Amino acid sequence: DENSLNGIIGKSGSGKTTLIKILAGILNKNAGEVTISGKSIGIETKKIVSYLPERTYFSPNMRVKDTINFFEDFYEDFRRDRAEQMLESLNISKNSKIKQLSKGTREKVQLVLVMSREAEVYLLDEPMGGVDPAARDYILKTILTNYNENASVIITTHLSDVEKVLDDVVFIKNGEIVFHKDVDVIREEKNMSIDSLFREVFAC
Repeated sequence: DENSLNGIIGKSGSGKTTLIKILAGILNKNAGEVTISGKSIGIETKKIVSYLPERTYFSPNMRVKDTINFFEDFYEDFRRDRAEQMLESLNISKNSKIKQLSKGTREKVQLVLVMSREAEVYLLDEPMGGVDPAARDYILKTILTNYNENASVIITTHLSDVEKVLDDVVFIKNGEIVFHKDVDVIREEKNMSIDSLFREVFAC
């Protein structure tokens, strides 16, 4: 859906990352049809999709400013001013080398770059997997306040922290969707949190 945050929730090995990689055009699907904005996955969808992988991929010897230049050269929709503003608010120096940063800070840098694109779809694979709980609220705020207002955000996670921002949720198990519903409807019908419902569904 346009202007919505969608959560794909599942245990490790459930197929979350595989699904995201198919949507990002990194893996080929085995069967079925996958489209984004009515387009089959390929060059045209890659132009409108901003993808955050589960692991950082920048060279350790690159400086933060080099990663900004890389994104600016590679993506027409990249907003350099937005990236620099977010990095400044996080007190991350553009002159720092990637190898000098903690794992959590490297992930923050990559998230900042991904969220600084004016994409139609943001695919965020475990955006808070390597950061401490204190940083998660900031990261959620960064996601909420910086994505294109006409875009959709898809977040994969095994954490309950994100449930407060989600509009829609999908539970996935062994590569299959076992549950899909609007978050507000879940709260009204089930009278329970997403985390509680997840535990109930996956206890079976």
